[in-house]
Amino acid sequence: MTTPALLPLSGRRIPTLSPGASSFPHHRATLRLSEKFILLLILSAFITLCFGAFFFLPDNSKHKRFDLGLEDVLIPHIDSPKEGKHASGQVVIHGQGAHDEHRHREEEESLRDKIRADHERALQEAKEKLRKSREDLQAEIQTEKNKVIEDLKKKDAGPKPLPPVPMPKVVGVNDGEPLEPDVKEKRDKIREMTKHAWDSYRQYGWGHNELKPLAKKGHSTNIFGNSQLGATIVDALDTLYIMGLHDEFKDGQEWVEQNLDFGVNAEVSVFEVNIRFIGGLLAAYYLSGQEVFKMKAVQLAEKLLPAFNTPTGIPWAMVNLKSGVGRNWGWASAGSSILAEFGTLHMEFVHLTYLTGNPAYYQKVMHIRKLLAKMDRPNGLYPNYLNPRTGRWGQHHTSVGGLGDSFYEYLLKAWLMSDKTDTEARKTYDDAIEAIERHLVRKSNGGLTFIGEWKNGHLERKMGHLACFAGGMFALGADGSPDDKAGHYLQLGAEIAHTCHESYDRTVLKLGPEAFKFDSGLEAVAVRQNEKYYILRPEVIETYWYMWRFTHDPKYRQWGWEAAQAIDKYCRVSGGFSGVKDVYSSNPTYDDVQQSFFLAETLKYLYLLFSSDDLMPLENWVFNTEAHPLPVLHLGNITLPGSEPAQR
Repeated sequence: MTTPALLPLSGRRIPTLSPGASSFPHHRATLRLSEKFILLLILSAFITLCFGAFFFLPDNSKHKRFDLGLEDVLIPHIDSPKEGKHASGQVVIHGQGAHDEHRHREEEESLRDKIRADHERALQEAKEKLRKSREDLQAEIQTEKNKVIEDLKKKDAGPKPLPPVPMPKVVGVNDGEPLEPDVKEKRDKIREMTKHAWDSYRQYGWGHNELKPLAKKGHSTNIFGNSQLGATIVDALDTLYIMGLHDEFKDGQEWVEQNLDFGVNAEVSVFEVNIRFIGGLLAAYYLSGQEVFKMKAVQLAEKLLPAFNTPTGIPWAMVNLKSGVGRNWGWASAGSSILAEFGTLHMEFVHLTYLTGNPAYYQKVMHIRKLLAKMDRPNGLYPNYLNPRTGRWGQHHTSVGGLGDSFYEYLLKAWLMSDKTDTEARKTYDDAIEAIERHLVRKSNGGLTFIGEWKNGHLERKMGHLACFAGGMFALGADGSPDDKAGHYLQLGAEIAHTCHESYDRTVLKLGPEAFKFDSGLEAVAVRQNEKYYILRPEVIETYWYMWRFTHDPKYRQWGWEAAQAIDKYCRVSGGFSGVKDVYSSNPTYDDVQQSFFLAETLKYLYLLFSSDDLMPLENWVFNTEAHPLPVLHLGNITLPGSEPAQR
């Protein structure tokens, strides 16, 4: 689920790739030393050592003053007993009188002997150098050059190999063919739609972040800066693999291997890059076993870490991949960070710590959790804005749609991904959902259950398309609910699914608007013109899939097929798929953007809806908020570096 405010504000500029210039030729130039200069260096070193021996041999009084200064600074003096702790942790004894004087003299003599030995060794080496022939000197110089060059090559070779870790259990990653011929036919249609979207991007937008399917050229938004990072490629990899489109997957893998470079001077959204790129690369790694995806994910994650360098540890919304400089969106409540953005890192960062052994990733997200746990929450609700400098909430706006959505989702999924051992995450989720149900969930006059938005003590009776994911979340979290409320939350998920289906069914195109109201006699209908658009979003179909998995009620497949047909009829163009600007118009105009999440989420959830349950079983996989599946970590008694032991 993508934070909605990001997309309308997207800039539209053609990205350029400007890799940094190599410094290697500069190093080579510094190695062009003449033999004459080398001899001068040797003689200079010899003379320096001779004079240095004279100046550095300490006299007794100087040494005593130096020694006393160290004790004064490093050794805390205590009265009784006569012991203190040195800064290094060694025990030092004070006040030993004549014994100390004797020890000082021994140390002075030892120091003189060492300097004499070093001096004589250097003198001997200088003599040997002067005896060597010109050819021998040239050979030595060349050897030193080669050593420096090899060191530079090793430095440029990239990070060290990652530590070996057990591969989590990977099951149900392909096939899933349904038994019913009509369902198989629908699934084949979804695969064909995916191939059309991918082939169009391959032909017209390859390497760009997204595609303009009418203009038939590449497209990028401000969430990716001025970069060509191939967001659609990375986002689509696991979808292609799950659908058995292995030639297409191979093309994507080759592009990642040869072209995906994170050393670009580009300011990107930490949240979007995490869920799309790191999530997509990790999922591709777990599905295919190809190491390149893991390595790329780790390289990118290192580029995101500087975003956490704030007074509170709450990350900036954006970070420059090259400089590491971060900042927040200007429109976000006086420079605040956004709940759905800094709260949607846990799944990916836990897997990064698991795969790398680096505790930093796990510690960053746990620090965020602990900070939030200490804060007061108005009515038990989490406001959408938090200032990373002061640690205070921004304006009191709470939403389960844009700006808040995936924070709640990741609390639940942290518990699921930990093999249900992260009970702290589960408790935090349960408390948050209880407050949401008490203050935000309402029934309309027509009997539709919806989730409103809390703004400064007032409930706005409006629900966003993004909030429609919550039906699936309630169903996914039903098992394990406190007070035997599993049936209640499954029913709540079904009611949200029904409301969101109504928002689709009450339009001309049978596609849902971006937001819809429940007042003034209008229910599940968009009122404002700027809320009537559909940009290939997945959230409603996501909820259909979860509800199908948990209930097998055929209406969810029927509703999903209605949406698939509407997308194919009204959003399909010769160059791919486009969003539409008004779902209530029989002659829709296009926004001319094929979003990367259309391949990552919308088409994947449709495909899974018409597959058997043994494809990506929920006992083994947890889907991140961009629909990238990550395996459950059956850690048992194993603890992540920097974590506390898991508690069941």
